[in-house]
Amino acid sequence: MTHESVDVTDLTAELQFACKVAREAATIVNTFYVGSSEVRYKTDREPVTEADRSANQHIVARVKAMYPDDGVLSEESKDDLVRLEKERVWIIDPLDGTKEFIARNGEFSIMIGLAIGGRAALGVVMQPESGLLYAGAAGLGAFLYEAEERIMLRVSDQDKTNRMTMVSSRSHRQQIADKIRGTLRITSERVSGSVGLKVGLISRQLADLYIHPSPGCKEWDLCAPHALLESAGGRMTDCWGNPLRYNKRDVRAHNGLIASNGRAHDQVVDVVARICEEFGYNEDDGFW
Repeated sequence: MTHESVDVTDLTAELQFACKVAREAATIVNTFYVGSSEVRYKTDREPVTEADRSANQHIVARVKAMYPDDGVLSEESKDDLVRLEKERVWIIDPLDGTKEFIARNGEFSIMIGLAIGGRAALGVVMQPESGLLYAGAAGLGAFLYEAEERIMLRVSDQDKTNRMTMVSSRSHRQQIADKIRGTLRITSERVSGSVGLKVGLISRQLADLYIHPSPGCKEWDLCAPHALLESAGGRMTDCWGNPLRYNKRDVRAHNGLIASNGRAHDQVVDVVARICEEFGYNEDDGFW
């Protein structure tokens, strides 16, 4: 089974724009990172900082000025649902990994994605602390910008799950994920914050697989990494192997996600879906 390709026009200008804006936002975020940043909580478990808000304001203003006819969905902006009428929607997480930002461990990112017709078409993931910038778009490939160097990205060819390196979350660990890893006989593991940075590791052949069997992700967590990963030759689906769709009314990814180099994706899906169902979850209801 192959994933659906995104039928889009040339996105060179959009990708250059998104890279520029991500770098500008990184400069803003870094001023708070080296200084102090007030922390508030949207919910008991969801912190938000001045860095989130300032970066969000800058990115959204730049997108609306450059592409006024496109829709915008951003974690830190009120969702007025006007985007549902748009074919093209910019999906933004101005600071993915806020807990990592607060912990000052560097594992946070700025993510700017573009969905066209409900599919992830373009993605930029910027790591402000290191200055690394990942960028990819349908038809253009994927690249890592490090200092002045541009490196083409391609996922690994590893097709044996027991030889794969799995990337997992720093901030939360689940029994279900441990069971999946054991069943796949994976012994090599890397830990990272931010979905974007996890996918970045897969795109650089530093990891092969990321599994998130829980409902925590929203569209802004996934659109940019999804486009980046596919542009590097990988795949991202939900935990039952269904394609991820964007610009939906409900932005939550209820069925979790699997991101991989694509070489044994369907085999991984079979194992993950079976174990999820053993834990009492199903494809129709998701994790909730």
